[in-house]
Amino acid sequence: MTYEEMVMMVKLFAEMGITKLRITGGEPFLRKDMMDFLRLVSSIKGITDVHITTNGTLTYDIIPELKELGIASINLSLDSLDRERFHQITRRDDLPKVLDTYRRLIDYKIKTKINMVVMDGRNTEDLIAMAKLAQDDPVEVRFIEEMPFNGSDAHSFTWDHARIANHLGDAFPGMERLPMKPAATAQLFQIPDFKGKIGIIAAYTRTFCGTCNRLRVTPTGMLRTCLYDQGVFNIKDLMRKGATDAQMKTALLDAIGNRAKDGHEAEARRFNAPVGESMSTIGG
Repeated sequence: MTYEEMVMMVKLFAEMGITKLRITGGEPFLRKDMMDFLRLVSSIKGITDVHITTNGTLTYDIIPELKELGIASINLSLDSLDRERFHQITRRDDLPKVLDTYRRLIDYKIKTKINMVVMDGRNTEDLIAMAKLAQDDPVEVRFIEEMPFNGSDAHSFTWDHARIANHLGDAFPGMERLPMKPAATAQLFQIPDFKGKIGIIAAYTRTFCGTCNRLRVTPTGMLRTCLYDQGVFNIKDLMRKGATDAQMKTALLDAIGNRAKDGHEAEARRFNAPVGESMSTIGG
């Protein structure tokens, strides 16, 4: 989608009552003129919060601009604190650069969340060290169940939300489960004397689906009412065929009204296409 099409789409969403927008990827700052786009969508009437998910490799220099713009929060993807493991997972030797970004986000007092996908045999050694980031910094460290969105049919699922919680609870006695907010994806925990919080997202188990209120639009314009569906219809195609705002709104309301009750039903509705596409094509 062009920036102009995305701005039109966000305006339409805002008119329908959506107030929160997240820009994700892939890596959003790979796209030229992303800051200009962020300024435009931040000024749209009705949009009160703009959030960004980034891998942190291109973010360091623009953090002052993000602060000035009033970005509500940054989700920083960080799957390991070990340089070699980080390199193996991301295929980039950029851990020092990402950690510099992390530290600058804290210095600028931008609300920061760390996203770590827990992968058996690849980064589980990092769980305790990652959690300790919340000891001295007011961040939310979120451990995410591994999902099958890896560009293949292979998926080894051994670390579910309960196992992650038990592992962390053994390491941090007194870890307390906090009330889960409506529409939240992360179950939060507080560890005594920690400035920040720990979160666990049951992304594969899908325990939070009943309160989900999210819509997702891929870079090519495909609307997904669930991460696990194949896409409902293509917003870009409708726009380019000349659909009116009223027609667009009708299509959106119809899609929302027929969304699956949970991620398991959405996956079951897929047409001979098992889950396995890359998260970078969906929007992480």
